[in-house]
Amino acid sequence: MSKQQARFEPYDFNGGTCVAIAGADYCVVAADTRMSTGYNILTRDYSKIYKLADKCLMASSGFQADVRALQKVLGAKHLIYQHQHNKQMSCPAMARLLSNTLYYKRFFPYYTFNVLVGFDEEGKGCVYTYDAVGSYEKVGYSAQGSGAKLIMPVLDNQLKSPSPLLLPSQDAVTPLSEAEAIDVVKDVFASATERDIYTGDKLEIVILNADGMRREYAELRKD
Repeated sequence: MSKQQARFEPYDFNGGTCVAIAGADYCVVAADTRMSTGYNILTRDYSKIYKLADKCLMASSGFQADVRALQKVLGAKHLIYQHQHNKQMSCPAMARLLSNTLYYKRFFPYYTFNVLVGFDEEGKGCVYTYDAVGSYEKVGYSAQGSGAKLIMPVLDNQLKSPSPLLLPSQDAVTPLSEAEAIDVVKDVFASATERDIYTGDKLEIVILNADGMRREYAELRKD
């Protein structure tokens, strides 16, 4: 007589894709609004982009319950920082805080894959990309989530400089204008939705620039 073993699975994967592009005076971050589990669509109107500070945003894919928990932790730590210093945390400081928060939970990690966007000390756009345990890198563009393997080769082909003199790592911004970056984001998501069943429904795009923050939406495949 065989024994049945009960197993607790603390994680789920809710799909979705996030993309971020940094320019000299702007940042663009985008994510689809579909949230799935297995072959079931839980909702078609779920935002994966979260405002951490006036000019610092995080987009997250993975297990959305862990994403919400991580957002609450970062929000609480940022509130404490504001009370202590009477100012908001800069984007590079927030990037380090997110890395430390993820690394602190490395033995039972948040099942989240994040991109953080904002402006550095010189006012240039910056994108930080993360793995689940806090390793991060400042880059000019990034993709995370279920469609990232489809999108990153396209971004590399369009945006990666063949010469380090044109895109040095210490100044990781793309040569695109803001309008061109938005067009690239729309194109790569349109391609990803053709092959990735976890990405679709609607595209939310958030643009940060000197004028502030604005949102745009575009329709994606719904099947």
